[in-house]
Amino acid sequence: MKTMHDRDLERLLSTRHDNGADFWATPDGRLGIEKPISTLTAMLVMSELRVHKSHEALHGAAELVFDAIKDDGRVRISPKGSIYPCHNALAAAALCRNGYCGDSRVVRVLEHLRSTRYDDGGWRCNKSTFGHGPETNFSNPGVTLMALDAFRCAGIHEGMDLDEAVETLLDHWTVRVPTGPCHYGMGTLFMQVEYPFLRYNLFYYVYVLSFYSKARGDWRFREALDALGRKLDNDGRLIVERPSKKLEKLDICRKGEPSEAATGRYDEIIRNMES
Repeated sequence: MKTMHDRDLERLLSTRHDNGADFWATPDGRLGIEKPISTLTAMLVMSELRVHKSHEALHGAAELVFDAIKDDGRVRISPKGSIYPCHNALAAAALCRNGYCGDSRVVRVLEHLRSTRYDDGGWRCNKSTFGHGPETNFSNPGVTLMALDAFRCAGIHEGMDLDEAVETLLDHWTVRVPTGPCHYGMGTLFMQVEYPFLRYNLFYYVYVLSFYSKARGDWRFREALDALGRKLDNDGRLIVERPSKKLEKLDICRKGEPSEAATGRYDEIIRNMES
């Protein structure tokens, strides 16, 4: 019998040409087009499906991202247009989650991220989607979370003085209102369990921060962890409340149902707390 992960991988692979080229890319080389799934999103999902990096689809997608890395560590995910920190963080997380942390090209991306933090320690995309209000003069929580995810995957997160970046996310737990140029907030949708880890939400927030010692001992993180713990069913399984619509056919993230894969990630959080 095929495992759940095998079935989900087949479903994912059935979409690999939907953007016009192979490996979820477009013919002109864009890696972030979600129609329905981009190259970068597919890589993030494959990391949750435990696909080995020797798999031809993962290898092919990774090579496209490697080709997009510039000499200075920035990542151009489309032939035209600006390069934003969110592109760099997303590419770094997609590669690091799939076991490419040691590649010299990934090291360049991580070094670029390390050296381009905003004044408050996080990462900020310099664009004005929602105007120039005072709330935009902060780093973007979603981008910061993705960057911290990449660093923890690389195993260098506790030796890089990332406490300020962690603090920006802990502070957001008390502020809650949308902050940063892209207006990341903590409202009703944020508090719903979303899986796999693609966007800024409670589960992803707690998961990544659980790898950082500064967060684990902080009362704000403990509150967030308690809120996540209340999402478990009577058997200790995590219920997926808000799967991405583009992934709703995958067995690992059926809406309203317990997810073995998501519960495994929750168990990682608990192990991090115990350590």
